[in-house]
Amino acid sequence: MSAQPVSLGRLIPAVFLPVLVFETGMGALAPVLALSGRALGAGVGAAGLVLALLGVGQILGDVPAGALAARLGDRKAMLVASAVTSVTLCGCALARTVWELALAVTVTGASNAVVMLARQSYLTEAVPEHLRARALSTLGGMSRVGAFAGPFLGAAVLSGGRPVHDVYWLALVCTAITVVVLVAVPDVAEPVVRGGAKPVPVRAVLREHRKVFLTLGLAVLLVGSVRATRQTVLPLWSEHLGLSASSTSVVFGIAGLVDTLTFYPSGQVMDRAGRLWIAVPSMLVLGASQAVLPLTHTLTELTVAAMLIGFGNGIGSGVLMTLGADVAPAATRSQFLGVWRLCADSGSAGGPLVVSAAASLGSLAAGISVMGAVGVAAAGALLRWVPRYSAFATTGARRASTAVAGARARPAGAGDAPQDAPRR
Repeated sequence: MSAQPVSLGRLIPAVFLPVLVFETGMGALAPVLALSGRALGAGVGAAGLVLALLGVGQILGDVPAGALAARLGDRKAMLVASAVTSVTLCGCALARTVWELALAVTVTGASNAVVMLARQSYLTEAVPEHLRARALSTLGGMSRVGAFAGPFLGAAVLSGGRPVHDVYWLALVCTAITVVVLVAVPDVAEPVVRGGAKPVPVRAVLREHRKVFLTLGLAVLLVGSVRATRQTVLPLWSEHLGLSASSTSVVFGIAGLVDTLTFYPSGQVMDRAGRLWIAVPSMLVLGASQAVLPLTHTLTELTVAAMLIGFGNGIGSGVLMTLGADVAPAATRSQFLGVWRLCADSGSAGGPLVVSAAASLGSLAAGISVMGAVGVAAAGALLRWVPRYSAFATTGARRASTAVAGARARPAGAGDAPQDAPRR
């Protein structure tokens, strides 16, 4: 480890800056992927599928990302992912058929999974426990800032009638800058080397920790589904109310701004009071605000609901990464986090499908309300399972864990009898 203590300030150039730059490039892609598909002759449905493939690629890349980070190390895995992304972005820009574009977009999503997994794994290893939530909330915040700023930067590039594929060159520049930062700026702490042991297969990690994934992992899946749904329900309900596209964009932007501005306080609360004090309120606010969305009828009411949705999502920034860091075993951390992210990303893919299915059956309001109920269910699942597996669920759980560790460290017969540890 570095001689100087790890602090959030020292993490900015080595960890947060490359993620911010990379995610800004990814954020610039989202608004133009469907347009690129349309420009290549795809129908509306096929063009929407091109956009969805970015998330599909991320799901497909989660588990391999963990295996790659375990084998190469976090920094090398990011460099490999950036190199692959450079190739796929060129493929997006030069694609002549929808299928070529679709393949390039899918692999780009998988590369994005590697970047986020590698940085999450590194922070879990390098950051002291008392800073863990703030560091991971900030990491999640960098992704949010990139997703918020990227479309505006892309719009500036496309101003004056420039072709849509110029955004891919913008994302390529962001990827190149990411590589330069990774090469030029050393990490603030060297990752622990674990004796050169052969990497454990992901299936073995999944088998050993199946109880965690079937319980807390289910809660993570529910959280991911509710979070992702917010990006679907806002524009769909706005259209249902007959609002213009420009009004919808403003409402969406306001919600994104509230989301972006609230990521750091959530980390402070999680570090000081415990994970549940953010995880549960986040899901309750997000679920309740989505549940009341069908009750809005005016632009003002929709904007207020959108701000509540943004607030509920924003205060939960980094909570899933923090919980993953809390429960991940040290020896197989990267592989475990790969499966952990798969749970969250699978939920992110499934939630919008529920709303879309309900809308296709003629009841958009019912689909939105169902996802609001899922938010409440996610809060209940977190309340039930987080204390079982994380010693940082609350300050009380943290004190109990510390007391148990101290009791076990004392010689036999010294002091009080040891207490039972929280179930892990």
